[in-house]
Amino acid sequence: MPITITVQISADATLPAYKTSGSAGMDLCASESVTLEPMERNLVRTGVRIAIPYGYEGQVRPRSGLALKNGISMVNTPGTIDSDYRGEIGILLINLGQERVEFKKGDRIAQLVICPIAIAELAVVDILENSDRGEGGFGSTGV
Repeated sequence: MPITITVQISADATLPAYKTSGSAGMDLCASESVTLEPMERNLVRTGVRIAIPYGYEGQVRPRSGLALKNGISMVNTPGTIDSDYRGEIGILLINLGQERVEFKKGDRIAQLVICPIAIAELAVVDILENSDRGEGGFGSTGV
């Protein structure tokens, strides 16, 4: 069942939108032209501000096509938009490819997925209960 997200967009922005009826993420577009040299990162503006209801978060994720074709990813992926954040959505893009990549205003640069979250209450204890895995981490279950 859809939830309502209120949106404020600047004059240079493109309204986020689902590309297909089965899309999990809405496309986020650049509100400015940007060029990324190989191994360069930059904060790219979208011109979009949103109000996410309490109990939800926005996850900003890279676009798989840009990753495959150009080596474009995000420095912090997924990026989290908290329900109380009201600033402009910015995308921390990085060019991991070997060629310069140019984005024009209106180009799709990331996707936004709205997800429910659980609010945890922490209970401090002296000893944690055992599990089959125990303290094994970083490859302990196999490659």
